[in-house]
Amino acid sequence: MRFILSLFFISTFFLNAQNNYPQDYFDSPLEVPLILSGTFAELRSNHFHSGLDIKTQQRTGLKVKASANGYVSRIKVSHYGYGKALYITHPNGYTTVYAHLQKFAPDIQAYIKKHQYEKETYEVELFPSAEILPITKNSLIAYSGNSGGSGGPHLHYEIRDKMEHPINPMLFGIDIKDSTNPIIKSIYAYPLDKNSFINKSNTKQKLHLIPLKNGDYTIKNIEAYGNIGFGIETIDRQDLAANSNGVYNIQTFLNGRRNFELDFRKFSFGETKHINQLIDYEHYATKKKRIQKLFKKNTPLSLYKSIINNGYLPIQDSTYSVYKIRVADYKNNEAWVTINIKGSKNGISEPQKKQTTPYHIKANKATSLKEEKVSVDFYKDTFYDDFYMDFEVKNDTLTLHKNVIAAKKRFNITYDVSSYTNEDKSKLYIARLLGYKKQPAYTSTKREGDLLIARTKTLGTFTLASDTIKPTITPVNFKSGQWLSKYRYLKIKIDDKQSGISKYRATINGKWILMEYDYKTKILTHDFNDGIITDTKNNLKVIVTDNVGNNSTFETLFYRK
Repeated sequence: MRFILSLFFISTFFLNAQNNYPQDYFDSPLEVPLILSGTFAELRSNHFHSGLDIKTQQRTGLKVKASANGYVSRIKVSHYGYGKALYITHPNGYTTVYAHLQKFAPDIQAYIKKHQYEKETYEVELFPSAEILPITKNSLIAYSGNSGGSGGPHLHYEIRDKMEHPINPMLFGIDIKDSTNPIIKSIYAYPLDKNSFINKSNTKQKLHLIPLKNGDYTIKNIEAYGNIGFGIETIDRQDLAANSNGVYNIQTFLNGRRNFELDFRKFSFGETKHINQLIDYEHYATKKKRIQKLFKKNTPLSLYKSIINNGYLPIQDSTYSVYKIRVADYKNNEAWVTINIKGSKNGISEPQKKQTTPYHIKANKATSLKEEKVSVDFYKDTFYDDFYMDFEVKNDTLTLHKNVIAAKKRFNITYDVSSYTNEDKSKLYIARLLGYKKQPAYTSTKREGDLLIARTKTLGTFTLASDTIKPTITPVNFKSGQWLSKYRYLKIKIDDKQSGISKYRATINGKWILMEYDYKTKILTHDFNDGIITDTKNNLKVIVTDNVGNNSTFETLFYRK
């Protein structure tokens, strides 16, 4: 059976491989061998990964080259996310993206800094017209870095189509050495309604996974009845890296017939938010492990292919079924799992009773909950499914269920703080309580008169918190009154222990200066090569404001020839 299925899949694979994407158009963006720390569409927190993360030998400053002729169509510089990112539009209609950069090529850098100084802001988003920054293939466009939300030095590289949909760059001939089979870490079985059972249980079951000598897997035989589904925890590794990366394709077969497929070759940014419905969100929220569900329920994803009965398996009494899962990477290395299912209704106990509360949330209706001076407003279709919610307010602490239900829209939490004094009011914010010690974490809070409003997609425990402590500002590489003539950079550390940094502003002799902010190191950096500082005696002034409005001012003198 495996041989037949392998032939079927391989023939399908090569038919699919005959795609319309150009194979020799885009060159590698780096001069070093391509080794990945992240693959396309792999599962990340709240999104699918939209490109390839290419290793840069654990360092920054590698030359980044344009993959093809084109022009710089977009530049975005931000503290978070992609950090410093460059977008090049090409004559064939595709756009390549280069992110987490350290700095840009000189002409691009000068263009950006001109706009940063005009706007007096580090964070900018620019859309140059085609004649402003033309690019030739393999020309230097930037240097690799670790800016924004990067967890370490690497280049994030994307290819997008005209609709801004990211596509797996490997489909364009970007080659990665990979002869390693995917790894299956765990398999789970799910009863999908109250009348369905796995091994006489109406609850999710972790199955006994047995590795075989040929690299495949089997499962200790199970008994089941009713509509059931499966979930898989799986990773892939390339030959030259130990990173746990995402796989390219998952297919399932029931008694030799394909009934489900996940194809990670292309998606839209509009659908990436539905990742929390693709995975077992409760399992991820409680155990930090991502189980991909091999069945579909209220999930509008284009990644789904060849689905029969939404991937549900209708298991009847006194039957025998063989369920197979095939996991493949882009190079068609594969791992198979075989599950033998005996249909049996014997000895089944009563279905597990679901806990009910007075608060029944219906996914297709808007719902408002209110107690004391706290209200929560859910829009229609905030959630994927109906469920009973835990809702309670004690003093200023709101219990809003546990973070085990995935939301697809943000909802509002509103606190009426009219009973507080004006002075206390100004320091309040809404915080989510995290961890065993229930540490308050700032949730973006808007003020409207006596109301504090937070918008979030995460359930859990919230409270009112107060921040009365000003941010700190500390010089890093200089002292007051020092001569800095031989210095290239001016560095200052800023920090806020409670609500976090909201904004900062730096001037020298009253003139605004550009200071790049790295939130991971909490360092502000000014490059003297900007040429803004021309005086010998310089008065530096830095103002930092936190998210509730506390601000600190740091002033000092330094000298420079």
